[in-house]
Amino acid sequence: MTVAGVIVLLVNDHLLKQAWPGFVTGKLSDVAGLLVAPPLLALLFLRRADLAATLATGVLFALVKTTETGAEAASHVWTLVAGPSRVLADPTDLLALPALALTWWIRNRSLAAPSSPRARVLLTAPLALLAVAASGAAPQATSEAASVEVRGERIIVHTHDSAAWTSEDRGDTWVYESTSDRPRKRPTTAMCVPYKATRCYRVTPGRLGVEQSDDGGDTWRPSWSPPRDDLDRLARQYDDDLPRSGGLAVQGWRGGHVVVVANGGEGILLRDETGSWRRLGHPGEPERAPDTYPEAVTAAFLAGCVLFGAAGAGLGRYHRAYLAVTTAACLSFLGVAASSVSPALGGHVGLLAFLALATIPAAFIVGTILLIAGRARPLPIAVGVLSAPFVYLAAYLPFEGWADGTFGSYWAAVAVSALLTSLVLAVDLLLVRKDAAKTPADL
Repeated sequence: MTVAGVIVLLVNDHLLKQAWPGFVTGKLSDVAGLLVAPPLLALLFLRRADLAATLATGVLFALVKTTETGAEAASHVWTLVAGPSRVLADPTDLLALPALALTWWIRNRSLAAPSSPRARVLLTAPLALLAVAASGAAPQATSEAASVEVRGERIIVHTHDSAAWTSEDRGDTWVYESTSDRPRKRPTTAMCVPYKATRCYRVTPGRLGVEQSDDGGDTWRPSWSPPRDDLDRLARQYDDDLPRSGGLAVQGWRGGHVVVVANGGEGILLRDETGSWRRLGHPGEPERAPDTYPEAVTAAFLAGCVLFGAAGAGLGRYHRAYLAVTTAACLSFLGVAASSVSPALGGHVGLLAFLALATIPAAFIVGTILLIAGRARPLPIAVGVLSAPFVYLAAYLPFEGWADGTFGSYWAAVAVSALLTSLVLAVDLLLVRKDAAKTPADL
């Protein structure tokens, strides 16, 4: 049942929270986390520390959910574990605390059966660590740069929400502050360099980009536009509704000049005195991450197939029943994924999410019973449990690298993902086939 909690946590935090955000998925994440955390904490010590682990989990959970200090500390810890994260205090989450009683009961039942603590760590920890690292994503930046103006040595970039970024050192540092000044209804879209009227700049109409003129505005040529690979990322960030360059301002400085552009949801674009363009984004705010949800769903589906498939390869009987149960779980998973990306299925998200919540844990429990009754060999089960997290990471992490700019091209991320996943699957296949080739005497 602890592993069932891990499966629910993985599916809920990686998939359902994005497809169906709200009270149900939020509280389900808390319940599943309380089912997983005490056994994982106890496993780390490889001894009977279950009562202490359960009590510690309850106390820490209560502190995090009822105090701002606890929530802030949890945010810092989660950032170290899972990247930029934000944990919010919410006393209503204490409704999930009774799940600790269920955790305690399940743990005592599992300890009554003879098993190796080290084996439990090897089989449970990879999935649990992958699951707990799924929560707590940092909020996305919401400020949109609307217009720019220069007041002496001060550059002011107004946003749509009555705030502004200001800089007094030619754009090297910025301060974000509330302001009573409203952005101009019609931002300045073209401006010439002070005391050098032949050099002018203007935003490219209708898209991200800046044009430059060296003859006072008679002819224009591109000065800056986002690279093709960045356009692919932007399309994912903004669901194909790309931001546009809205306004700009030019500041003269000791014989040179800087250009500051309000790029809408993309934040601030700066041309420094050397002539280099830099995308500053939203200084001091977390940036909106490209949507890699389809890749995450694909990776989770592959990991589930490996988990179920490798374990089922060691069955002595009940193959058809096991195949039917695991197929139902996979179809339910894919149904939620499809409903979250297709507007035509949007009205069925709730039903499909409920089916996933019911089917996947049930399939795991029934599948486990079939594996026991069918006398499945232990090695294929171990291969499935251990390799599923590696399949997920191998398939998905290259796309995280593409999202943060590590891979310039999306197709480079596809190639790396396919290569790494193939290597993991090849090792799995080799181990399962080697186990299947053993004679009964060897077993």
